[in-house]
Parts: sequence; C-alpha cells; structure tokens
Amino acid sequence: MGTYAIIETGGEQLRVEPGRFYDARCFASLNPRILSANAKILIHRVLMIRRESTTNLGHPWLRNAIVRGRILHSCYGEKITIYKMHSKKKVRRKLGYRQKLVRFVVDSISSNGEEFFD
Repeated sequence: MGTYAIIETGGEQLRVEPGRFYDARCFASLNPRILSANAKILIHRVLMIRRESTTNLGHPWLRNAIVRGRILHSCYGEKITIYKMHSKKKVRRKLGYRQKLVRFVVDSISSNGEEFFD
C-alpha cells in the first residue's frame, strides 16, 4: 500500500495520492483569478497521512503537514436537472445546473519536513 493523505477542501474530504489528479469544488483560500493552469497550490488542511504501516492522525488537522500540487484546468461537473411542477396549475419549470470544478494533480505529501513521493 502506498502513501496517501486525507485532505479537506471545498467542504468535502478527499483521499489523495502523489501523481494522481482530482476534481475539487473550490479552493476557498484562493482568488478565482489565481486559479490558472499550472498554478502551484499548498493544502494545509491535512486530516491524516498514511505511509506504509504508519498512520498519523490530526485533531482536527496535522501540524506541519502539507500537500503540494498544481492546478491543471477548470472544468464543470455532471449536469443536474431540476424539474418543478405544480399539479392542476399548468406550471412546469425545468432547470439545469453544472458545478464548477478545479482539476488538480498532487505532486507530493510532506510531514515534518519529510517529503513523500510515489
């Protein structure tokens, strides 16, 4: 089993591994103008790091733990269709919504100055 971390971003928790890409709803700490391609990001809200047989848990976050990555591009999620209907009133409303996402790749996970690559 490789190295992975559980981070908190965009109101959800993600299990991330170095070298893989993920879609996140938003990065609250970043200005939307900074979210350009190849922008480097640091995520400090790390809940857990697992390296081989050792596990480090935070209460609620780990100190001195950073997940480094870079933004690949912005994209949209799957379309959600909202359909509202009032019976016997001839009122129908159909709406669609697509969540704006940011795709990023994790370059490394570090804890207490020690970097983990896979």
